[in-house]
Amino acid sequence: MSRRPSRPRGVGDTLAGVGLSIVVAFGALSAGAAYWGVLRAGELASALDDAAVVAAARSVPRGRILDRDGRPLAWNEPDANGEPYRVYASPSISGVVGYASRLWGTAGLERAYDARIAGVVPADPLRDLLRKFDAEPSDPHEVATTLSLPLQEAAVRLLGDDRGAVVMLDPRTGEVLVLASTPVFDASAVADPTTSRDAFERLQADADQPLLPRATLGRYVPGSVFKVFTALAALDAGAVRGATTFAEQPAAEQDGLLVAGFRVRDGHHAATGSKALDFDEAVEASCNIWFALAGLETGGARFAGTAAELGFGAPLPFDLPTAASQVTGGGGGFGGGFEDAVELANAAYGQAETFVTPLQMALVTAAVANDGVVMRPRLVTSLSGRAGTTAIPAETWRRVASGAVAAEVGAAMVRAVEGELGRRFTAGAQVEGVHVAGKSGTAELGGDAAPHSWFVGFAPAGDPSIVIVVVVEQGGRGAERAAPIAGELLRLFLAGAGG
Repeated sequence: MSRRPSRPRGVGDTLAGVGLSIVVAFGALSAGAAYWGVLRAGELASALDDAAVVAAARSVPRGRILDRDGRPLAWNEPDANGEPYRVYASPSISGVVGYASRLWGTAGLERAYDARIAGVVPADPLRDLLRKFDAEPSDPHEVATTLSLPLQEAAVRLLGDDRGAVVMLDPRTGEVLVLASTPVFDASAVADPTTSRDAFERLQADADQPLLPRATLGRYVPGSVFKVFTALAALDAGAVRGATTFAEQPAAEQDGLLVAGFRVRDGHHAATGSKALDFDEAVEASCNIWFALAGLETGGARFAGTAAELGFGAPLPFDLPTAASQVTGGGGGFGGGFEDAVELANAAYGQAETFVTPLQMALVTAAVANDGVVMRPRLVTSLSGRAGTTAIPAETWRRVASGAVAAEVGAAMVRAVEGELGRRFTAGAQVEGVHVAGKSGTAELGGDAAPHSWFVGFAPAGDPSIVIVVVVEQGGRGAERAAPIAGELLRLFLAGAGG
């Protein structure tokens, strides 16, 4: 059978194909323009390397940054050429507010909200689309923060010459009142064009790392304050109860607890004698053996799962960058990434491969203070410009334990501060007329290094309005430095110094 010859394509068919191709190409270009020019416009405009952001950093007066009571934390002054540069209220805020420098860029809140502070991104999305037609396209925003300048300055003063950090937050709202890191630095000198280069180069060369914001990026061995986390995990899992005792605990305080061929050690608590401790007593005595056994009863998978619920293993949802905390280095096959039972037992009282940021421990403590619910931590409540104000409301983040479990842990923490034995470990944390819940800790670093000194807690214990975390690196001027610092800051807050 012969095949009929195909009909040659006519000019009309060719033109139709070309026209369709052009339509498709223009459609793709239009979609791309709409996507990048409208949907992603705000994101691109706020990018740190955007030309408008870079230009605004030099020529546009930045919006002020205020503390929770309206005190200015950052504002502008003119240089010799009449161009604005940043001035800061106090070196105490350097680790959180950061700096804005023509030479070195931005850090801290100045970086996190750079585009808004410089006025590159308006609060009103419609105004953002029409900004290029505006006679005054820049709209610098004023940033209202949750910080308390008096408390921030007090925290830095109390830390003194020691390296360390303090976090204070409201567990009901997630508002951070203090985010202190020492040593501090003079952010005004970094921002001032006449001193910027020399000031910053000195900071870079300083072995004490003043540019490191320890409250959010410092990772520490937690030691005994981590027993608060283990208590939440073990009680919420049903692995232990308030009345749980371990028959092997008294003898193990003398000889060590044998776990898979390794002995977990703990100094004998003479005040408890040969008594097998229940949960409250173990918290008050800070018994490593009891918590090692509680961790083993909980199991690696559940232990690590509770940690993940509290934000371990990833940066926290926060205005500033945060380092990821961990309960284990991971990669092990015992459960939850633990290498074996030995690692889990040691992690349960805050040693082994456990590392935390002070902000992370503040969220662990806030879970106890707020009936098992963790609010998303935040530093900013609103951004205000000519186009209006954008409010940033409180936001529930996660429930990590039941209210009953949180109450049980909180009651044990009150005993750890106010009990006859507990007071020996937390001297200075007590506040007259107010019940304080807390836990102290000394985190062993190995070798000849002095341990870190820790305190975590909240007050008033019956109706918590403030959570506090203090860490002093390598003990500072005393192994128990953290508890007295916490006590003084709690007294200041409860007296109304926090605003």
